[in-house]
Amino acid sequence: MEGWSLPAGVTRCLDTLRAAGHAAHPVGGCVRDLLLGRKPGDFDVCTSARPEQVTALFDRTVPTGLPHGTVTVLAEDGAVEVTTFRREGGYADGRHPDGVTFDVGLREDLARRDFTINAMALGPDGGVVDVFGGRADLAAGLIRCVGDPDTRFAEDALRMLRALRFAAQLGFTVEPDTLAAIRRGAPRAALVSGERIKAELEKILLSPRPEWAGEVLRLGLLAHLWPVTSCPGLEGLAALPPEPIPRWRGFCEATGFPIGCLPVERALRQGVLHPERGVIPRLALSGGELAGLGLKGAEIGRMQRALAEHVLAHPGDNRRERLLEVFWEKKTGG
Repeated sequence: MEGWSLPAGVTRCLDTLRAAGHAAHPVGGCVRDLLLGRKPGDFDVCTSARPEQVTALFDRTVPTGLPHGTVTVLAEDGAVEVTTFRREGGYADGRHPDGVTFDVGLREDLARRDFTINAMALGPDGGVVDVFGGRADLAAGLIRCVGDPDTRFAEDALRMLRALRFAAQLGFTVEPDTLAAIRRGAPRAALVSGERIKAELEKILLSPRPEWAGEVLRLGLLAHLWPVTSCPGLEGLAALPPEPIPRWRGFCEATGFPIGCLPVERALRQGVLHPERGVIPRLALSGGELAGLGLKGAEIGRMQRALAEHVLAHPGDNRRERLLEVFWEKKTGG
């Protein structure tokens, strides 16, 4: 038996389901994180109870995915996603199951999951239910598909990006057969929405190993958006602040990737394409001071942009005395 610190709402959810005669297990990413000594961001529970039975057992629920067996239980200390053990049908769109059936047990439910490190559950005694070698892969630092990787990626093309994202976030490597299947299946990334691609790529860029964003290009996962499969080393990205604008800007500058290929918010697009605009409000030499130096109208804006571009290249020069020197150099053409 292993002792785990579970949130009170999760414990009560498990106790309620089990008291009603149903199997119930914390499952997936929360188990992975507990084994890694990390605090899970959320807790998922899988159960033998059907969705209507889950709804009847709890006062506050949200029918977040009834066709796929998911009910969100609103516990006092957070939401718990409860999903019935299920078997999935075909994947005509390469992203979502055409249908599910609730006629399986825990082992079959774990077998449908993406990676071994996400295919573990906790038993009632706290023991880890691990039928696909997830603990061994955690110890080895490997991202490995459950079963045949070509099948897993044919079911859901997003999993290819998720494999690289987990590697970047956890400091793992992708198991060779899984990596080869990503390379073979890369054209299927065209089935993934631009919003989901952007979200996964951004998680990679904000991770401790943002250079894995280069693998996304090298493996051809963005070839349907931008037909380039080569990429320089991106180790320098880790030195940038772990924030969207500097990491995206560094990625786009290093690779030439056009940010407009993806549906990104306006502020991010402007921050990548026109970084000087974010510097202008922070210039040590204000627009009023430039006016006092004899500039008028559009001249002030042009000089502010020029000073901002200088500060981007020389961050230490954002001092009034130094910017005055740069101002006269640019004004006189020196």
